[in-house]
Amino acid sequence: MGKKRIVKSTGTGVDAGLKDRALSKVPKKKMEKGNLYIESTYNNTRVSLADTKGNILAWSSSGALGFKGAKKGTPFASAKIGEVVADKAKMIGIKNVSVVIKGVGAGRESALRSFISKGISVSMIKDTTPVPHNGPKPPKPRRV
Repeated sequence: MGKKRIVKSTGTGVDAGLKDRALSKVPKKKMEKGNLYIESTYNNTRVSLADTKGNILAWSSSGALGFKGAKKGTPFASAKIGEVVADKAKMIGIKNVSVVIKGVGAGRESALRSFISKGISVSMIKDTTPVPHNGPKPPKPRRV
């Protein structure tokens, strides 16, 4: 029979190796202004940092930081994404961003709050979440 072994997972935070790998891939460009795009769905959150022309300089998502399954859509995962992208922005030299938020997920605000907490100022926040005007046609009544 023997003893039952219980394996406890250590923490539910970000994998340190994945975070270091994300921070190592930063472009050598230096600029002061940029655009921050936050796309938050029920299952995931993606944050992209672009220059004023729209070219992506840095990005991260909750899956890229090691979150799996239902944890990818949480505000905690979004906060960690915001911190990583803010660190990348600091390396590039960005001081001012305009933010575009899209989606209805739980990580909308927490990603932005953690990005701002790193000391980068926000000039504008724009919400581009698609809203249906009337929606799809309802199904026909069931015939039994």
